[in-house]
Amino acid sequence: MATMASILPVLTLLALSQAQHALSSSSTVCIIGSGIGGSSVAHFLRQYLPESVPPPNIRMFERNGVVGGRIATVTVAGETFEAGASILHPKNFHAVNYTKLLNLKAKTSSDSFSMGIWDGKTFIFKTLQISCKLPFIDKILSLVNSVYMFLRYGLSLLKMQNFVELTVDRFLKYYDELESRPIFETVDEMLKWADLYNLTTGSLEEELVDVGLSPLLIKELVTVITRINYGQSVHMSGLAGAVSLAGSGGGLWSIEGGNRQMVVGLVNQSDVVLHLHEEIESVSDLGDSYELNSTKGNSYTCEVAVVATPLDELNIQFIPPISIPKRKLQHTYTTFVRGLLNPTYFGLNAVTEIPKLVGTVEDPDLPFSSISVLKQHDEKEATYKIFSRQPMVDALLDNIFSVRKETIRIDWAAYPHYHPPEVFAPFILDGRHLYYVNAFENAASTMETSAVAAENIARLIGSRYFGKLIFTHQGLPASSHKEAAHVDL
Repeated sequence: MATMASILPVLTLLALSQAQHALSSSSTVCIIGSGIGGSSVAHFLRQYLPESVPPPNIRMFERNGVVGGRIATVTVAGETFEAGASILHPKNFHAVNYTKLLNLKAKTSSDSFSMGIWDGKTFIFKTLQISCKLPFIDKILSLVNSVYMFLRYGLSLLKMQNFVELTVDRFLKYYDELESRPIFETVDEMLKWADLYNLTTGSLEEELVDVGLSPLLIKELVTVITRINYGQSVHMSGLAGAVSLAGSGGGLWSIEGGNRQMVVGLVNQSDVVLHLHEEIESVSDLGDSYELNSTKGNSYTCEVAVVATPLDELNIQFIPPISIPKRKLQHTYTTFVRGLLNPTYFGLNAVTEIPKLVGTVEDPDLPFSSISVLKQHDEKEATYKIFSRQPMVDALLDNIFSVRKETIRIDWAAYPHYHPPEVFAPFILDGRHLYYVNAFENAASTMETSAVAAENIARLIGSRYFGKLIFTHQGLPASSHKEAAHVDL
């Protein structure tokens, strides 16, 4: 039997031989999935590989007819609205840099909208609302509502803010200079390096109790936020819950015309051979390459394969088989309605009394997580967006709405169902060059976390397949990467 000492030199020679081959000829990287994860991998490969390496051919496979994955738009009454991932945090620096690189325009969301918490019978809390478009009135109203919330929830609001800011500050380590930031082979080590791993071992509720939040704030406002952003309760894991709370703060923004433009732009500028309407059904390891077979009967060979879509509900056959932890996805049913809410459903006398955002507490009998006004067309018509854990059937919608002119339903396998302690799939699925971007999603699932995971995958490919490389930020010096992005926003 061969000893480990005799095997190691052979493995080292194989790795060196592979790296030398990669540096002397163009290789092919196949990316399965064209969402923010897949497009970011392509982008960072182009950005980080030095000129001494022949640019790899990049093939991207998308089973649908458009790129974007879970970033998508829908058109209602001639207006375009986000149907999937919709908001970005002001410290989402990769998204900020994409916006600058692609000459996209950012738009910020209003902080002065009215909000109510519905328990199925009554609004247990409502902010004040005034029909006035004057900016200074908006600011005054926002201030008054902040005081109003403080009177209800007290210092717990500040404790929640501190908890979120501490988590965000830890996450910012992923934007440190490349020279000082490791390349991570596992999600566990990536989280531990940023001091975030412990947040995945317990629930959000446990974390918030530990930092002194009141039961009232957790039961009401925190629950509303987690139900809107992740369709889940405060029993979800702490890190994903903290990310959810960060997605409810000020300064939130999106891309004018739709966030999907980021993905479209990254794919276009990364010189990708794009295969739309082509689903990969098998990935076979041939020893020094991979063979990908599609439902169209086509076969493709590549030296590196990247899975940039959740494997949980796909039927891709891997030969030899891979092993990943079983994971349940949380489906979010998004329903768009053009019409008018029925005030009597909420025990009110007029539509104008209904808050622009209706959030709900955790109750299995409540049929929806939230209802929000996307645009008020006139006094008799608006476009609404409803999040729910189950499909919104016509009979239910007819109770909630007095007028319903148009209805669009979308079922998203939106994110993992978080249940601590989280167990993570590997970034490297086979010990060679089959990579999995979405392994990071069990920590938190957002556009930015996908981009952060994708950057690490690109660096893994560079270091493990192409050998010794010099990574540099093109256009932004590594030392100013974080600061420049923050200033730009």
